Amino acid sequence: MEVEERLLKYISIKTPCDENSDKVPTTSCQFNLAKILADELKDLGLTKVILDDKCFVYGILPATPGYETRKKLGFIAHMDTVQEFCEGEIHPVCTPDYNGEDLVLGDSGRILTTKDFPHLKALKGRTLITSDGNTILGVDDKAGIAEIMQLLEILQTEQIPHGQISVAFTPDEECGSGAAHFDFEAFDAEVAYTMDGDGEGEIQYQNFNACEAKFEINGKNVHPGSAKNVMINAVLIAADINNMLPRYEIPRYTEEYEGFYHLLSIHGDEGYAIAEYIIRDHDTDSFEARKNTLRHIEKTLNELWGAGTVALTLTDEYKNMECIIKEHMYLIDYARQACANANVPEDISPIRGGTDGCKLSFKGLPCPNLGTGGHGYHGPLEHVTIEGMEAAVRVIVELVKIFANE
Repeated sequence: MEVEERLLKYISIKTPCDENSDKVPTTSCQFNLAKILADELKDLGLTKVILDDKCFVYGILPATPGYETRKKLGFIAHMDTVQEFCEGEIHPVCTPDYNGEDLVLGDSGRILTTKDFPHLKALKGRTLITSDGNTILGVDDKAGIAEIMQLLEILQTEQIPHGQISVAFTPDEECGSGAAHFDFEAFDAEVAYTMDGDGEGEIQYQNFNACEAKFEINGKNVHPGSAKNVMINAVLIAADINNMLPRYEIPRYTEEYEGFYHLLSIHGDEGYAIAEYIIRDHDTDSFEARKNTLRHIEKTLNELWGAGTVALTLTDEYKNMECIIKEHMYLIDYARQACANANVPEDISPIRGGTDGCKLSFKGLPCPNLGTGGHGYHGPLEHVTIEGMEAAVRVIVELVKIFANE
């Protein structure tokens, strides 16, 4: 089976997570894909294949005889997708010999434009895979799953010598809870890579420091006709909070290592309102400064409107794994060499988000992130090329060879 066939098979199985669920996994539909993947791992000859009750799939490809002492290498991808744009059936559309220009996505009214995605011009001549514009495609992260499966098949059919290869497919990465239940003993690897990046050749070991911020605003609601010097409109205070933040430090105007404040929602009425944000920054000191800015806003508004009017809750989500990977930089050197061997240009870039690998690194499993060839994640403009996925597979095949000969 070719890598694109695997992708099309996996994306046909919808696996949205649910950020509002406290179940593990957050949605039972993730088991539908997990069962298929567990069976495929067995068919590929992996041992110790496990599908546990939390919807994690593990499997081990034993080392080639004579290579048992090589470092145990792992590959990880997640099965879930975001929950947005998952209402209808997913209809993938393949565009052979893509012309590198704007592409109309079915009858959805959406257009994949080179203005929004300048890299599209470099994809000219490739086979582009998109949705019909009405749903997500599911490339994040089913491309990673397909590429890991393809790696396993290639290692065996081409009889490429290798050390032990450990594989894990995880649930609930998109809502940030999956790694909490990762079974390190079942995985049995010394180091690993997540296949959860963007373009092929991408190598990432620097991610955001991240937290959630929630402002709860207690207003005072009276009849507007007699509200002078009495009413405290909670929704207007929520708007004031946003106006007190740096106007251009938001996702639309930031890139690379630049941090941001991102307003998720403002909802409520005159008497009570909530404003929710996520805060991101690669630099630890800048990250703490952003949190202090929010604390100062809380303090200032309570001085202005009265104690207890505004209550801020900050919840840390994850930290920058750079401090961990810096102690294991050979992982990055090997990935760079694998790109060179596979004739795939390397792209060392920061993760403007987080991955399971971030949390796993802090738990003792160094785990940088590699690109899958996908782009435009988390929405109906998601896309990937067959050639990009094939390049990502070549990179990890070369990576296995490097670990086998270290």
